[in-house]
Amino acid sequence: MRNDIIENELVQSTRKVKNEFDAIVSTYSQDLWSFCKYLTGSPWDGEDLFQETLLKSFGLLPLRWSEITDKKYYLFRIATNSWLDQCKKRKREVGTLDSVQEEATDSSDSLIIEEILLVMESVLTPKQLATFLLFDVFQFSADEIAGMVHSTPGGVYAAVQRARRKVKTLDYENKKSPKHVTNPVIKEYLKAFNNGDLTGLLSLFSENADNEAFLGFQEYSKGEMLKGSLRFGLPGHYAKEFILWGRPVIIVLADQEHGPEIHDIQIQEVENNKIVSHKSYFFRKELIFAAAKELGMSAQLVKPPVNWS
Repeated sequence: MRNDIIENELVQSTRKVKNEFDAIVSTYSQDLWSFCKYLTGSPWDGEDLFQETLLKSFGLLPLRWSEITDKKYYLFRIATNSWLDQCKKRKREVGTLDSVQEEATDSSDSLIIEEILLVMESVLTPKQLATFLLFDVFQFSADEIAGMVHSTPGGVYAAVQRARRKVKTLDYENKKSPKHVTNPVIKEYLKAFNNGDLTGLLSLFSENADNEAFLGFQEYSKGEMLKGSLRFGLPGHYAKEFILWGRPVIIVLADQEHGPEIHDIQIQEVENNKIVSHKSYFFRKELIFAAAKELGMSAQLVKPPVNWS
């Protein structure tokens, strides 16, 4: 019994510290999310890197010997190193930075637009792209960037100049997504959700399905879901399937006076006609705001326990 009390106290105290950490990070979260999106070349991959960065940056705090004086630098450095490490693990050529002595002159005006930034990932090495984004878009100094990407200021200047030349000659086009056919299990999920049929909805899940709301909570079975996130039933909103950034998702919409607002974004994995994984972006402000802009909708700002107003 005593161990259970200690464990519960540890969970509660850790959650309190995590909430304080999230409040501090919120100042930089939009820039960090955008950086991760441009670095990976995809909102979805960028979201994964963003989440990894937050979890890592929080987990590494006990290893710090001194106060973090520049919190933005700390977060961006962890994001950069995490991405370069991922590229190395995938056997992707990370690249090196040649050196020049002169500083890169500023030419980051109208050339820096989202469509171009998202395709830069395919024409520069990961290290060159990270350097360019950090210098031209997020305004870090060459000395700071050199520390982040393990290079020298001269290498930073050279990478930025090379990237700017690429931007000026870049030709890009929007690729059409292949036609999507909704999985029959997902059709049944939507029907049960929109009818408020919790029993029918849960019958579509495997017994030990994962249910995760990113940076919110994790559940590992239908039993845990009934005791946790679904203990009050379904939210009473309606859901539709959309293709968002090339990926099929379910978007939960809340009806408001001025029209529907995005309440949640969900992704399910189906295996052997059962949902084995259910992922929710309910707590992911930056992704939901970006999705709302992409789809021409509004995001729901107040949805307990969240208040983004």
